[in-house]
Amino acid sequence: MYEGAIRVGGSSWVVSDTVLVRHRNGGAEEALAEDLSDQERARLSHQRPPICGLTLDVPRIMGILNITPDSFSDGGDLATVKDAVERAKVMAGDADFLDIGGESTRPGAAEVAVRDEIDRVVPVIEGIRAAGITTPISIDTRKAAVAEAALGAGANMINDVTALRFDPDMAHVGAEADVPVCLMHSQGRPETMQDDPQYDAVTFDVFDHLSERIAVAEAAGIKRENMISDPGIGFGKTLQHNLRLLQDLAIYHDLGLPILLGASRKRFIGTITGAEEASDRVGGSVAVALHGALQGVQIVRVHDTKETRQAISLQMALNGAGFDG
Repeated sequence: MYEGAIRVGGSSWVVSDTVLVRHRNGGAEEALAEDLSDQERARLSHQRPPICGLTLDVPRIMGILNITPDSFSDGGDLATVKDAVERAKVMAGDADFLDIGGESTRPGAAEVAVRDEIDRVVPVIEGIRAAGITTPISIDTRKAAVAEAALGAGANMINDVTALRFDPDMAHVGAEADVPVCLMHSQGRPETMQDDPQYDAVTFDVFDHLSERIAVAEAAGIKRENMISDPGIGFGKTLQHNLRLLQDLAIYHDLGLPILLGASRKRFIGTITGAEEASDRVGGSVAVALHGALQGVQIVRVHDTKETRQAISLQMALNGAGFDG
């Protein structure tokens, strides 16, 4: 490690002795990491606290388990609780977290009633725990009642695609339960979010929004060490917005929180590669996950856990970094 260099996001795998200082107007200049203030160095390089007992000094994999009939990639694949538990058993071999959702938030998706969403996810979470699977579970929901029911059934964290904006009670649930909460940027609702989304400067607009939501979460009693940020790839963004956010991922370390990247099998991968079917976007998804890991992203949320685990393990080995597998 070079003198004065920083470990990006507190990682063991990305080290830099320079930083790129970017400006909203498009300007940028390179600076030496050793010239940063103590506060700037801390935001960019301090070791992020563990999430659900898992250290974040290596990239962590979150496996997607959708209990929905209409998710864009795997909707309807898990028709019974038994099917979902069997999939969880397989995923747990490679995933550090399981992210379980009972409502699709794909573009154009309709809202699901709270009771229906609870009836989808709670039996699955209970079934996973009854099967002896101890992998931390994230509940992917924007509704406080669903989050509360899922936590009661054995989930360990909340993943809210609206960063606590959809349901005013969500912040209270997260604070009271004292669990990790992922705050994701999104624009609009699933029904309309892809209807010509606009930004002044997407990287900075997303950064400012997340900064505001972090302040709201903290004011509601959610501890900073329980917060995770997510730039929200595909949620109210065009192809060019998504590419810009991915190119600028490292800027979100300046929020001082772990970064979660969820780009698996999304439409922009199909647009670029010509893969019309979501299930044909595995290679592109792994490429994006590797890009995220090399930008210091701490958690990648993916459908294809085995392929992603293999790719990240090899990438880290080739770069001389250890990986605890």
